[in-house]
Amino acid sequence: MIKFCGIRRQEDVDYVNEVKPDLVGFVFWPKSKRCITIEQAVELADRIPDEIGTVGVFLDATLEEIIEVASTGAIDYIQLHGNESDRYIYMIKTYTGLPVIKAFVIKSQEDIEKALNSMADYIMLDSGPGTGETFDWSVLGDLGRPYFLAGGLNPTNVGGAIAKLQPMGVDTSSGIETDGCKDLEKMKAFKEEVIKASETI
Repeated sequence: MIKFCGIRRQEDVDYVNEVKPDLVGFVFWPKSKRCITIEQAVELADRIPDEIGTVGVFLDATLEEIIEVASTGAIDYIQLHGNESDRYIYMIKTYTGLPVIKAFVIKSQEDIEKALNSMADYIMLDSGPGTGETFDWSVLGDLGRPYFLAGGLNPTNVGGAIAKLQPMGVDTSSGIETDGCKDLEKMKAFKEEVIKASETI
């Protein structure tokens, strides 16, 4: 699966509709330069076909904030990047009815264990929210649970990552940007590399 995160402009949606990733992410973390409002998310989501899933990305948001976004119908998944507990994840799933992707910053074996034991529907292994840097993939090995790989992925390294780790999905944001904006050619190149690498597994 391919996820393009940080979609925030009408042009981004045009690119998405041309390249057709599996998922796109709308960021609702106020400290991110890619943060958008609920109104913007609704407007953008209306132009994205149903076969492309939309993901709301949050970091230590309140339950009420997430419920408000989910209630608009603009997102199909909820992605959490903070210190959210399993109890919190359970409450989100209960109140919204949406599947949850929980991101974990991987720095040690302990972080991996936390990810593997999470009650989230899907897990994402990352270097940190919006860092644009990879982490030490050698610590992963065969985890025994499907996961999204994130952190510093771009058209030049995603193929190698897939060949080495065989993740369920890959997530990128800055890796498909030029000067802070989504780049159509980089998006195309990223997808091409994913398809090419996936065919050799």
